[in-house]
Amino acid sequence: MQATVRSFDPVTRSGSVFLDDGSVLEFGTRAFDAGPLRLLRTGQRVNLVLAGDDITFVTLSTFPLP
Repeated sequence: MQATVRSFDPVTRSGSVFLDDGSVLEFGTRAFDAGPLRLLRTGQRVNLVLAGDDITFVTLSTFPLP
């Protein structure tokens, strides 16, 4: 699933994204640390892996998903 970064806190390595339908989902440190990224910027397109409504993996849309 793809989304757009809404917010990102580099200290906690957590944030939130807008889904294409406009809804907002939050992701925690664990989901961010599962991927290869160091930082995210507001407005970046990302790929997500979901388990139910929980984001378990975040990476840039140009990187492969696990």
